[in-house]
Amino acid sequence: MAIKSTKISEPTEPRVVAPVERENDAVNENILRPKTLGEYIGQESIKKHLRIAIQSAQIRKVPLEHILLYGPPGLGKTTLSAIIASEMQSHLKQTSGPAIEKQADIVSLLTSLQEGDILFIDEIHRLKPQIEEILYSAMEDFSIDIMIGTGTGATSIRMDIPKFTLVGATTKLAKITGPLRDRFGNVLKLDFYEIPDLAEIVRRSFHILGVPVKNSEIWELVAKKSRGTPRIVNRFVKTLRDYQIVGHDIGDTTESEKIFTSLGIDSLGLDGLDRKILETLAYSFAGRTVGLHTLASIVGEEEETIEDVVEPYLLKIGFLERTPRGRKLSESGERYIRMGE
Repeated sequence: MAIKSTKISEPTEPRVVAPVERENDAVNENILRPKTLGEYIGQESIKKHLRIAIQSAQIRKVPLEHILLYGPPGLGKTTLSAIIASEMQSHLKQTSGPAIEKQADIVSLLTSLQEGDILFIDEIHRLKPQIEEILYSAMEDFSIDIMIGTGTGATSIRMDIPKFTLVGATTKLAKITGPLRDRFGNVLKLDFYEIPDLAEIVRRSFHILGVPVKNSEIWELVAKKSRGTPRIVNRFVKTLRDYQIVGHDIGDTTESEKIFTSLGIDSLGLDGLDRKILETLAYSFAGRTVGLHTLASIVGEEEETIEDVVEPYLLKIGFLERTPRGRKLSESGERYIRMGE
């Protein structure tokens, strides 16, 4: 099937299709998030595994084994942590790796937990080594070592803490150390969503927000532009809701397509930055392999942004190849760029 490529304008920052959370994503976020595994759409194998693990833990009357969720941003790792707490009828405490700066921070957090609580640490790959070391005994033995005093007179006292479940989330599994990764009983990968699941999320979100769009073609249109990512789906749904409120007929596919074009989003959900990367590889390097640092310098983006935010989807749809020597445009990626000429 031919892929339609359209010339689009450069997007203004922040990118509409960026899967990372933005400040205004929090608006209506709570009501759009599913609250139970039954409401959660997609990721069927993960849901099946979690149902069994949760039921087993409840029957045995023990905390759930520690869980590590990994995959690209925006796929529902934070939502799943809240669902796990809800299904286990436990309290959820949330933090992130960068927020835990000192050993006293993690000690305070662990000692404040109650029996059976769920502790969710986002970006867990960014924990400092000294923080990780405290987590080892906390995860394995439900105890921590506290240093009393300073200098040569300092002594270590072991303190028991309530049994809890640690749910870690990361976009970079390879950056988590072996000793920490091995302490998770469940290591689950979230994949990009398929179009039918995304379309169902569109339908559900429209319904929750009270947007009267019953046209399944619109659901699929939004789904196809959402880069396999529920967070982007909900961002688009709220955008279309705003257009509908001021008088646009978003139930008409032509009108909705015009809205996406005005946002700089093409038929595959690619925007100006995606095209800039693909065009740089096609025209500046004529399909040759180029290092990430060089590519980032030319397109004017940080290496981490390209690697974590842009590349995953381009790799998934087969437009980009990642090699030990750098990045390379695939044949399908080159066809896509040439079609827009």
